[in-house]
Amino acid sequence: MKVLPLLPIIALAACGPTTGTRVASTPAEAPARVGSVPATRPAPPATGGFRVAKVMSLPGLEGVIGVDSAQLQRQFGAPRLDVWEGDARKLQFSGEACVLDVYLYPSRPGAIPTSTYVDARRASDGLDVDRAACVKALRK
Repeated sequence: MKVLPLLPIIALAACGPTTGTRVASTPAEAPARVGSVPATRPAPPATGGFRVAKVMSLPGLEGVIGVDSAQLQRQFGAPRLDVWEGDARKLQFSGEACVLDVYLYPSRPGAIPTSTYVDARRASDGLDVDRAACVKALRK
């Protein structure tokens, strides 16, 4: 049968425009809806684009919040993950009891990032757990 070798060509031809119109590589902007988020980003803060991170303050997190990565590694050992995004850093420590994500941000441009926020969850199913209990369980 001679039609079989032509099937891939016919299939590819069906993918392109048939009217001679241009196909945009990005979709056109949809009209703005009432109550929608504006398409433009807000202006950076007056501090030159640097924002000071809010520091978490919860009982049981003393010695974890406000310290640098070296101090965290002395407490919990080598991190499972060490991810940099710009000047921010995320260290992840894990054990049988839980997974602890520690977020570090510099207090000013060029400063060494220190921990400002932690999040904890069970390793088995990802459900949130008490942060202080996770810190206690993971400390060496």
